[in-house]
Parts: sequence; C-alpha cells; structure tokens
Amino acid sequence: MAFNQSYNTARPVMSTIETNKVLKNTYFLLAMTLAFSAVTAGISMVMNLPYFMGLVFSLIAFGVLFVVNKKADSASGVAWVFVFTGLMGAGLGPMLNYYAAMPNGPFLIMQALGSTALIFFGLSAYALTTKKDFSFMGGFLTVGLIVVIIASLVNLFIGSSVTFMVINAAVVLIMSGFILFDTSRIINGGETNYIRATVALYLNIYNLFTSLLHLLGASDD
Repeated sequence: MAFNQSYNTARPVMSTIETNKVLKNTYFLLAMTLAFSAVTAGISMVMNLPYFMGLVFSLIAFGVLFVVNKKADSASGVAWVFVFTGLMGAGLGPMLNYYAAMPNGPFLIMQALGSTALIFFGLSAYALTTKKDFSFMGGFLTVGLIVVIIASLVNLFIGSSVTFMVINAAVVLIMSGFILFDTSRIINGGETNYIRATVALYLNIYNLFTSLLHLLGASDD
C-alpha cells in the first residue's frame, strides 16, 4: 500500500517536470526562430525583393513544413525549423516593404508588432495561469480556418475590400483561439514534442501579425 501511494504521487511530479521542460524548450526555440525570421525579413526588405518572390518563399516554406513534421523527432528537426521560419521571414519582406512605403507605414508595422506581442503574451499567460483545457476549441477553430481559407480564395476573384477586412478580423480571432488551444495542449500533455509545439505557436503569431497589419493598413488607407 505504501509503495503504491508513493508511486502515484511521483507520477504527477514527473509529468510536471516533463511539461515544464517542453514549455521551456518551446518558448526558447520560438524566441530564436522569431528573431531569425526578423533577420531574414530584414534582408528581404533591404534586397527589395518583388512581391512574387515573397509568394515563392512562402510556398517553399510550406513544402519544408512537411519535412519539419517528419523530422520533429530527430536531431535534425531543429535545423529544419530554422529553414522553415527563415523562409517565412523572407517571404514577409515584400509585404513589409509595401506597408513601410505608406505615409504612416513604419508606425503601422510597429503597432501590429506590439498588438501581436500583447495578444500572445496575454493569452499565453492566461492559459499558463489557469491551466484550463481548451482542447474543446480544436474542432471549431479548424472549421473556422477552413472557412477563412475558402473565403480568401473566393475573394481573390471578387476583390472586395470589405470581405478582405472581415477575413483578416476572423483570422485574428481564430489565431487567438489557436494560441490558447496550442498552449493548453502543451500544459495538459497533448503535445510533448517541442519542435511541433514551436511551429504551431510560430504560425499562430505569424498569421496574427500579418492579419493585424492588413487590418491596420486597410483602416489607415
């Protein structure tokens, strides 16, 4: 009886230790990849790459994403994460140049960055503090994301500015939900691989930032 009791109390401790380790590794790698993306985005801006090159980099990055998921359990997984995020940053350069050329462009970019940071840290802190299980949001968020993707494709042919703003507003809400969802998965043991966890949070932040920038740019314009 004594042995069983000590064994049962040891399991939550080990679980907490492992969870904290995944969280620590995830946030450290996330910080490094965001910094690396900022560098590649800056290089892309200095080179003044055309808009279609940004699309090319983004398409290549999503191809690399499949490799990242495949290599996530191997030693080379971290290197592939930097390849992926570096390409995503480079693909962001032409868009940043477009907004930077606006009269209030640099301020809009900084405002989008600041808003993204506030949303991410606020929601992450909430998920970490309350330790609530937000797994129930997964289905709703996935459906919402599919709807947004379809609406975006349709709007390519329609070209409605109102629809464009509605789509980006929806993306802001969906990515905010995914930040809670993905952070909750790490805390509750649903995601034990810090590479996959990093990529999930990185994409949440990336899409959140670009959508906020689109909204701020459209309203300013």
